[in-house]
Amino acid sequence: MAFSMAGGITDTGELYSPYVGLVYMFNLIVGTGALTMPKAFATAGWLVSLVLLMFLGFMSYMTTTFVVEAMAAANAQLRWKRMEKRKEDDEDEDSSSGVSDTDVLLQDGYERAETRPILSVQRRGSPNIFEITERVEMGQMASMFFNKVGVNLFYFCIIIYLYGDLAIYAAAVPVSLMQVTCATGNHSCSVGDGTKYNDTDKCWGPIRRIDAYRLYLAAFTLLLGPFTFFNVQKTKYLQIMTSLMRWIAFILMIILALIRISRGQAEGHPSMAQLSGIRNLFGVCVYSFMCQHSLPSLITPISKKKHVNKLVLLDYILILAFYSLLSFTAIYCFRNDTLMDMYTLNFTNCEIINVAFIRYFLGLFPVFTISTNFPIIAVTLRNNWKTLFHREGGTYPWVVDRIVFPAITLVPPVLVAFCTHDLESLVGITGAYAGNGIQYLIPAFLAYCSRKDTQLVFGSGTVNKHLSPFRHTFWIVFVLIWGFSCFVFVTANIVLSDSKL
Repeated sequence: MAFSMAGGITDTGELYSPYVGLVYMFNLIVGTGALTMPKAFATAGWLVSLVLLMFLGFMSYMTTTFVVEAMAAANAQLRWKRMEKRKEDDEDEDSSSGVSDTDVLLQDGYERAETRPILSVQRRGSPNIFEITERVEMGQMASMFFNKVGVNLFYFCIIIYLYGDLAIYAAAVPVSLMQVTCATGNHSCSVGDGTKYNDTDKCWGPIRRIDAYRLYLAAFTLLLGPFTFFNVQKTKYLQIMTSLMRWIAFILMIILALIRISRGQAEGHPSMAQLSGIRNLFGVCVYSFMCQHSLPSLITPISKKKHVNKLVLLDYILILAFYSLLSFTAIYCFRNDTLMDMYTLNFTNCEIINVAFIRYFLGLFPVFTISTNFPIIAVTLRNNWKTLFHREGGTYPWVVDRIVFPAITLVPPVLVAFCTHDLESLVGITGAYAGNGIQYLIPAFLAYCSRKDTQLVFGSGTVNKHLSPFRHTFWIVFVLIWGFSCFVFVTANIVLSDSKL
């Protein structure tokens, strides 16, 4: 799940219509997390999964409106600062030019709109003060509205999330390659036939499956790791290609599962509820609704933002329907014990689809899409490390800038992927901890602090035109209590699970 550099104000980019923005947001949210959702659904039970998915979708929508509100407040503050500076510059010019007080008063009558404080402009009903025209990234908003401790905690949370993202990507590609290429005897297309393989099973000759996985991980690191030491950006055409591949893969999986169910070949008998699976399901759902960090890049270029919250709500309803369709077709088509961490791998079995091209396309689909995202996420993480340690006016030595930062970016996720390839747990833990912070806690604090700052700067009568529908303080408190409760629940669940082992 790629996202922009967390700090700074960047170019808005080319404007697009609200409906194009809807498509972009849909594409951003529906990513790798969706591929791990079917197994999480099966593990937690269909009723528990559906209720939790709907509730977490609602919570994610609420915090999305908080971020949009904070973006509008940040834009207003930037305008106010510019107007104040212009006012000071005009006063300096007037005092240095030696003009009389009468001339100044006459000039003020003509230029009052330019030099009037922003508070009085707002009270006269100007619609543009809270207009979102500049792309203010989350890191910049944090530095505007949080204190120093808050800013550091923000960057810490972003960095942990990105490490989790990279670990998931570093494990997903070798897992897919191992599952597709490791053949047992003549059963070269039996990956999804319900046979459970151990890591110590043979892959090719004397090489075990775990050895093959680590060989693929080494190749993946050697091929894509060096990009961390340079600057890379995702091009428009690469985005179009990966989005197209993703939608072909998702639609194919849903259609193939529906065909199998309609022919009476469905094997799934999912339970209604299994509380032991809630921890991973929670993390997977949080990860799968993640978009808050990329909202400045998505919302700012939308040409008409009057109904932006309704547009986002429509997006969430569509995504909820899509996740439900994907997961329900999966859990009724396949037995719980045969559903794989990466759902695409269930379609590499000859009995499911006898067209070799489709089998290999679905089996290797994560390899293509994730490989294009890995360098971008790595560069984003490296830049966030630089921003966290940056001091005003200071520069980094060449070794630190070009070697140390890329190395601390690349090594930890590769080591995690070397130790485990349990994708469901990686996604679950990333979502439950860092994802929880980014999706719930940071937006709630941004909304609270931006409201306080707006009242302080513009007066208590000022109304943000992009104020969240959840404007009552109760909702912010509710999100914060929910976020912290989730930390406690997930941690307790992990400790209890480990103690049983």
